[in-house]
Amino acid sequence: MLPTGRNFYSVDPKAIPSRLSWEVGQSLADSLVQRYLQDTGEYPKSVGLTVWGTSAMRTQGDDIAEILALLGCRPVWDDASRRVTGFEVVGLEELGRPRIDVTVRISGFFRDAFPHVVGLIDDAVRAVAELDEPADRNFVKAHADEDTADHGDRRRATARIFGSKPGAYGAGLLPLIDARNWRSDADLAEVYAVWGGYAYGRGLDGRAARGDMETAFRRIAVAAKNVDTREHDLVDADDYFQYHGGMVAMVRHLTGASPEAYVGDSATPDQVRTRTLGEETHRVFRARVVNPRWMAAMRRHGYKGAFEMAATVDYLFGYDATAGVVDDWMYEKLASEYVFAPENREFMKHSNPWALRASPSACWRPRTASSGRSRTRRR
Repeated sequence: MLPTGRNFYSVDPKAIPSRLSWEVGQSLADSLVQRYLQDTGEYPKSVGLTVWGTSAMRTQGDDIAEILALLGCRPVWDDASRRVTGFEVVGLEELGRPRIDVTVRISGFFRDAFPHVVGLIDDAVRAVAELDEPADRNFVKAHADEDTADHGDRRRATARIFGSKPGAYGAGLLPLIDARNWRSDADLAEVYAVWGGYAYGRGLDGRAARGDMETAFRRIAVAAKNVDTREHDLVDADDYFQYHGGMVAMVRHLTGASPEAYVGDSATPDQVRTRTLGEETHRVFRARVVNPRWMAAMRRHGYKGAFEMAATVDYLFGYDATAGVVDDWMYEKLASEYVFAPENREFMKHSNPWALRASPSACWRPRTASSGRSRTRRR
């Protein structure tokens, strides 16, 4: 069992994905594919997915199950222990659609806590890449064959799991956004690639692989991140825009066009749905960010409440910088509610003047460290 602590969950790492998470993961995969079909009229050839260790512990592997489902594989469990012993490939006729290539950006915590799950995903990708199937029905094989023909290394051609350098954590974008010293997607993509350009899987073990990462990212049609709880949301921590927004910015820099950005919602497991990042941002904005009840609750917490309000503005700005999902009216509403509304202005002026200085009206100014708003969580 993994050690437990505040905000962590007890889980058997070798039982991931669980049988229940397999059902949810299949629903997430189906929902994503159907949403893309609805939006574009075709199947996505490659999906980029951000995977965190904390969510894997909380859900027992929804993200992993989705990856396997997109590839056209299913887990195999030992009935006595409920542990995962491997996987089996689902036939194309049963699958009913092409096998979709999946590129995974894992967190450092996931890498450390679930190395055998990394191996499981890698094994599934490599197995699917070797199937004798048409290229238009097996996008993994098609892409692996293209890359093998280009450089002759089949192992590199099947690398799909990327993360931070061994011993390192995070995506690196928070300090860059905070410093306000970036100018274009190229700056964002450079940091994202430097921090995340290490390949994981059988025999890879965090090998430097920026070129292979960029090759895989150029093919990403959908950049996805799943949410599985109502305890926090997209603008409640900087990790969301660093990992998910960073993926969007990276693809946009490499290809010149933004991928579809989706958020899979499994907070209610029997009502899984997929929203665009824009739809999810608008939902969170109305439901929490400018909700009078939430702002009133923050005012009851003094300095920390003002910190939370200022941090929310930062994370919205981070997502806007990386994925361009915050509309002008949202900034205007933030300024109106957080700065110009007398009650909130007096509250922040009294409780945390540094937060007020870094409010929406000063969005483009370098912010001071005194507001204490950096809140990276190990994912």
